[in-house]
Amino acid sequence: MLAPVRSLPMRLFRSLGLITVGVYAGFAAAAAVMKRVLPSRGDAESDEVALVAIFDGAKLRSRSQAFRGGSMLAWFGGVAVDLRESQLAPPGAHLSLHSVFGGIAIRVPPGWHIESNMRALAGGVAVQTPQPEAADAPRLVLDGFSLFGGVAVGARTAEAAFEE
Repeated sequence: MLAPVRSLPMRLFRSLGLITVGVYAGFAAAAAVMKRVLPSRGDAESDEVALVAIFDGAKLRSRSQAFRGGSMLAWFGGVAVDLRESQLAPPGAHLSLHSVFGGIAIRVPPGWHIESNMRALAGGVAVQTPQPEAADAPRLVLDGFSLFGGVAVGARTAEAAFEE
């Protein structure tokens, strides 16, 4: 008896399916390891933060009086940071932002100057803050990338802000 002949399209479809499942399993395994290796650091009073959201969320409302910056990583997760009650350390602060299949949202006060050096690949970066007229305005520099994710930075006045 002859063995049934499998068609080429079906073999290709099965191979691609197995590769896709393998890639997702690899992402999940790497994320589980990274979640243990990279814990979040920082609280409302911290001058530097290291927020990590891997298959999870991280939220921070900073009241730091000399905020210097830090890093944020969103990997299949989300980070929400409110800096409206904080003051920047002179001469300014630097945030390193990385978003991979996740999102980072940062609220800043209207008077800050935001300089974005962010890059995006199949994702997006939106910095929607009015440029301050004062030359000595506090300066926040953003560096990093967004891969299949997003980073949003916006300024809102206290009256227009959505309070939780």
